[in-house]
Amino acid sequence: MKVLVIGHPEAVQGFALVGVRGFTALTTEDVDYALDTVLSMPDAGIVLVTDDAARLADERMEDLKRRSEIPIFLEIPGPDGMEADRGSLNEVVQRAIGIHL
Repeated sequence: MKVLVIGHPEAVQGFALVGVRGFTALTTEDVDYALDTVLSMPDAGIVLVTDDAARLADERMEDLKRRSEIPIFLEIPGPDGMEADRGSLNEVVQRAIGIHL
């Protein structure tokens, strides 16, 4: 299973440095294209989506986070950091998949 990232160019570039493939998404169309592509990949396991990109497709992201078992969709901090009410990245991952980073 692969880990993928969708979102802000800096996040995508940073994850690329450690071998994680990603999709830059600055518009709603970019996010929809990336989500469609990821959902068509049989080996997608975990999809990290920066919160700024997730907000561009808010309803779809909420639906995917609730209903999708594989891949698992997780929101991660964007360029402005994580919103205060969401907790740290470690807490987000812990709640979603039970792994402590």
